[in-house]
Amino acid sequence: MNIVDIFSEYYAYFLRGTQTTIVVSIITVFFGAVIGCLIALMRLSNVKPFQWFAKLYITVIRGTPLLVQLYIVYYQLNFIPYPNATFLGVELGRILPCVLALSLNSGAYVAEIIRAGIQAVDFGQTEAALSCGMTKGQAMRYVIMPQAVKNILPAIGNEFVTMVKETSIIQYLGISDLMYNNGIVVTATYNPLPCYYISAMIYLALNIILGKGLNIFEVRMKKSER
Repeated sequence: MNIVDIFSEYYAYFLRGTQTTIVVSIITVFFGAVIGCLIALMRLSNVKPFQWFAKLYITVIRGTPLLVQLYIVYYQLNFIPYPNATFLGVELGRILPCVLALSLNSGAYVAEIIRAGIQAVDFGQTEAALSCGMTKGQAMRYVIMPQAVKNILPAIGNEFVTMVKETSIIQYLGISDLMYNNGIVVTATYNPLPCYYISAMIYLALNIILGKGLNIFEVRMKKSER
């Protein structure tokens, strides 16, 4: 069987796997951004315990393989009765442990993105805000963050593109993502190479679409600065 025959006969498997991949990526990036924001603020805090925790978190997460983190979270939390709810047609009970591990991993990288974005804003902006009578919290909220967001959002968008590819490791926990369903089709056809070509093209198409969306978003942001 060639690529066309395999896709025409087993396209439902590839579409189902793509659906799971997209859902896991969306949820992961959302929670990863939330975790990353909290860790970044702790990293920039003047409270030493917060700084130490944030540094330790980033060091541990960035210094260990994502696959190891995935297994640790899965086996550590396997006693939790996850809900049977669905999101966009995907069972949350199956993917939540994977989403948690991926979000914790993504949060460490997003934290560094946010920290770099905040520190890229000229310190004179903070001094000016404080001289106007603002507190440090108000200066961060009303002066620093609005400027930092323009640097942060494109990088977080790139993290979304990266996460679409990194979700492929959840197949090892039996989650029906694109690569897991690819394996089902390989087993059924005994012809692995065309199946991997199809999966590669799907990943490529997803990332091209996301990349184009990010480019449009960045152009609009630059226009809004004028």
